[in-house]
This record gives sequence, structure tokens and C-alpha cells, in this order.
Amino acid sequence: MSVGKIVKVSGPLIVAEGMSGAKMFEVARVSEKKLIGEIIELHGDNAFIQVYEDTAGLGPGEEVTSTGQSLSIELGPGLLQSIYDGIQRPLDIIYSSVGHYITRGIDVPGLDHAKKWDFTPNKALKEGVEVKAGDILGEVPETELIVHRIMVPPDVVSARLIKAPEKGSYTIEETIAVIETDKGKRELKLSHRWPVRMPRPVVRKLLPEKPLVTGQRVIDMFFPIGQGGTACVPGPFGAGKTVIQHQLAKWSDAEIIVYIGCGERGNEMTDVLQEFPELKDPATGRPLMERTVLIANTSNMPVAAREASVYTGITIAEYFRDMGYNVAVMADSTSRWAEAMREMSGRLEEMPGEEGYPAYLPSRIASFYERAGRTVCLASEERIGTLSVIGAVSPPGGDLSDPVVQATLKVVKVFWSLEDQLAFERHFPAIGWLSSYSLYHENLADYFRDELEEKWEEMRKYSMLLLQKESELKELVRLVGQDSLSPQDRMIMETTKSIREDFLHQSAFDQEDAYTKLSKQSRMLGVILELHEACLRAIEKSVPLASLVELPVRGRIARMRYAHEKESGLFDEIAKDIEEQISKLSTKETAGGE
Repeated sequence: MSVGKIVKVSGPLIVAEGMSGAKMFEVARVSEKKLIGEIIELHGDNAFIQVYEDTAGLGPGEEVTSTGQSLSIELGPGLLQSIYDGIQRPLDIIYSSVGHYITRGIDVPGLDHAKKWDFTPNKALKEGVEVKAGDILGEVPETELIVHRIMVPPDVVSARLIKAPEKGSYTIEETIAVIETDKGKRELKLSHRWPVRMPRPVVRKLLPEKPLVTGQRVIDMFFPIGQGGTACVPGPFGAGKTVIQHQLAKWSDAEIIVYIGCGERGNEMTDVLQEFPELKDPATGRPLMERTVLIANTSNMPVAAREASVYTGITIAEYFRDMGYNVAVMADSTSRWAEAMREMSGRLEEMPGEEGYPAYLPSRIASFYERAGRTVCLASEERIGTLSVIGAVSPPGGDLSDPVVQATLKVVKVFWSLEDQLAFERHFPAIGWLSSYSLYHENLADYFRDELEEKWEEMRKYSMLLLQKESELKELVRLVGQDSLSPQDRMIMETTKSIREDFLHQSAFDQEDAYTKLSKQSRMLGVILELHEACLRAIEKSVPLASLVELPVRGRIARMRYAHEKESGLFDEIAKDIEEQISKLSTKETAGGE
């Protein structure tokens, strides 16, 4: 521990002298209020500390004490259903203790130290057995949805079990086992601490093999993300970044959701808090909060804590990944995190990079997204966990040349481009189909081919070709008018209109349309393309285009997204209607010609 004195206060940045024994990224307590800070730069015996609380009223001469510990969080039972600030202080506990506003210097543990948890030990563990990092000591039923696996902490290389875990009820502070390491005896508990800036170790990373099914048709069909993948959602204000993050948190098939509200509006986090307990998990019917952890660092909270909130969220996600779960992190938004880095960099008087951001912005963003992946967990080749990271980016004016967007696109493999024009037209999700992309198609092709009988990849490619052709035809129509198009091209315009309005457009307010299973998505798009091919064959037989545009079956196609998933015969009926109605037109045209 080092004890120094404040010599300079610059917003959230404190400079303290006499800190010769301090180390980088060490936690410090500032002034008699014990404000939490982190050392981010050292010059001689001067320490530059970013404080995660309001520094109003501080002045030179006040005491600063280093703790000798890096910024770390508690990991154990009780994480799920919690809402934390950026440094893992439970906001509900703070509210019940001191009211609506966080009292400066308040120190509340991240987990409940008094609550008893029912622990069931791993029967294979006996006294004298060798254990290592990642070995499962036992289980705690944390919620109805999630069983919490208690693991040997990752910093234990190899040890021998002196006291085996026993069945019973324990607090997170009570010892459940004792091991003998090369450094002596160590007590193991239901929880342990881990520094947030240090990625938790894994055996190795694997390529994604399964998609993170979101139920959003434009994502799953055209721009899928793999379990363990990374995605970027940039877009202008009002285009629906937060709504998409909410939809993915609600409906994606991840087993654990960690939602990080980094510098966003307080009412958006309020929406999450109010909606998630009422919404049911589509797989189990239980409340969504039972598989969710919320990190709330809203725009009115201290700027420096935004960086901590991002690392706190990803560390909690890695912890559940190590248990073998499929975890998804929603970071909304990384632009606010980058703005916090820019402010701190300016106060440190560092040489600014592009648009004032620090030169290390790309490396910080890359190190965050690189913590995602599909991994073989410690201690077991069979235990595979995934961590998917989806980050929203809010570039000023929707400018995709913004340094934060460009730095993010260099490391992520999925790009969902939100377009304000689509949002103004009330087309949601407002993901542009011509500017977005996914690099996971090859990795996921086998999964789609094995799971779905339909030709998923062929339909996707054909639909994208039609949408690209529509864009070219629109330019031609603007120049010479629609009458100049051939019947085949005009049919492409009709089909792509159906793809956009009946397939890509999705209502979050309709119970059936908000979430669509892969099998239903495949049948929906298949019916639209089937109608297109049938119409093209009819045009070759001289059937008038106007008759094909006014087919009654088009009304059924427009309504199919509201059909319940159990109505499996609906699509067969629509396919039969297509065949009958076009056959009738073709017969009529042939008879008229004769």
C-alpha cells in the first residue's frame, strides 16, 4: 500500500504525489470519502487516477491510498437477476439503503454475503484427489433456468484436495473445500474474485458451428452471427440500435444474457428492468430476468465508470462461459465507452489521434471483442462454452467513417448497418440488406443444411440477388419510368417488395411476428420465391402481368408471418393455392389465345 496526497483534480482525473510503491491498474481510495479509483498512469512517484465516482469538492492535500489490488469483481451465485453499476455495486441494494442517488464512497459487495445456497458436491471428488483450474466442485441451483457450477478458480494450476466438498447450505464466504498448493493451503468458497481487465483463460478457441438464433428474420436468414461470434450494430440516432439489442436479449437462444448499458439514457435501462421480469423465455416460459445480468452505467453517471462497466460485463460473461454455457453480451453502446476514453486521454494530455480519440483506441476495442469466442473450457475437453459479443455503435450523424466504427469493423465478423431511411419508413428492424454483411456463412452452412430440409443457402443467395437487382432497376425506373421494364423485371420488383414487406419487416408488438423460428423463416421465404418462379413461368406463357400481380394468394402470403408456428399446414396450402391460381390463369390465357 502507498499513501499519497492529491496535487491536482481535473474532473474524473486525480493526480496524487508520494505514490512510489503503486502499480498500474491498481485500485486506489481517494480522500476521506474513500472514492474508488484506478491508477492509469505513473510518472515517478506521481500517480494518475481515474475516479469512478463524482469528484466534486475534492482538493489538493487530501489523502490517496492504494489498495495493492487490481480492479476485480466477485463471481459466484447471485449474479443472475442482478442490476449493477459499472464497478459491480448492486443498485437495488443501494436504493434500499440510501435512496434514489448513489452516495459517494458507498461500498456494497457485489454478491449477497448472508444468503445461504444449497450446494450439491461433485461425487467424483474425494480427499487426496488432484484438482486443477476449472474442475467443477459442485452445483448450486441459482434460478429455475440456470444451474450455477462452482469451479476451481483459474489461478489454481494444480493442487491436491485436503478437504472434499460436502452437501449443505453455505454462504459465499463459507469454506466448501480445502486444497494444498505449492504455496500452501487454500480455502475454496462458492465465490472468488477476478480482475476485470484480465481475460479468463481457456484451453483453446474453436470455430463457430451453430448460429446464435435470434428470431429476427433479416439477421438469421441473411446476416447470421455464430455462437461465439462478434457483431457490430452502427447507425444514426433513432434507427433502432437499442431496440435491436433489446430484441436480441429477449429472443436469442443464448442461455445467459449480460446487458451492458454503457452511457445510454436512463429510461432505456428502465424499459429493460420493467419488461424483462414480465417477458417469458421462449424456450422455457420462465421470466427472462432469470437468465440475465444487467450492468447500468447511464449517461448521468460518472464518465470514467463507463470503461469499468464494459470490462465488468465481459468478465461476468466469461465466468458463465467457463461453466459451459452459451453467453451473449449486449454492449450499448461502445461509442460512449470510446468517448470516455477520449475525455480521459485529453485530461492526461496525451497526443490525440483521429478526431481526438486516443491512439490506443483500436487496440482497446480489439482486445474487448477478442474476448468473445467458442472455447474449450479449462479442465474438460468436453465442456465447450461460447461467448458472443454484439456491440452497438453511435457514430455522430450516422457517419460510418467514424474512428470507433472503423476500429470495430476491423475485428468483428458481422455488420448490421442500420439506416435512418428505413426507420423513417417504419421498416423495422431497419437493417440495410445491401450494406450489411456476415462472414459466418461458411462456418454455419453445414448446420443449416443438416437442420433444415429446405435449401437455406440457395434461397438466401437467390433472394440477395433479387434485392440487388431491385436496386439497379429502381435507378432505371427513376430515369425512364416503370413502363420501360420488361415483364420479368417488373415481376422482380413485385417479388422484392414482398420480400421486404412480408419477410424482412417484423413487428415487435405482435406475439407471433416478434420471434420466428428457423423452420418458419425457411418456409416463409420459400413460399415467396416459389410464387416468383411460378409467375416467371406464367409470363413465358403470355399470362398478363396485371393478373399475376393481383393473385388472391398474395394476401395469404402477406398474412403468413402472423400465423402460429403450429399451423404447419398453412404453407402447404399456400403452395397449393399458388399452383392452382396460376394454372387457372395459364389455362384461361391458352383458351383465349385459341
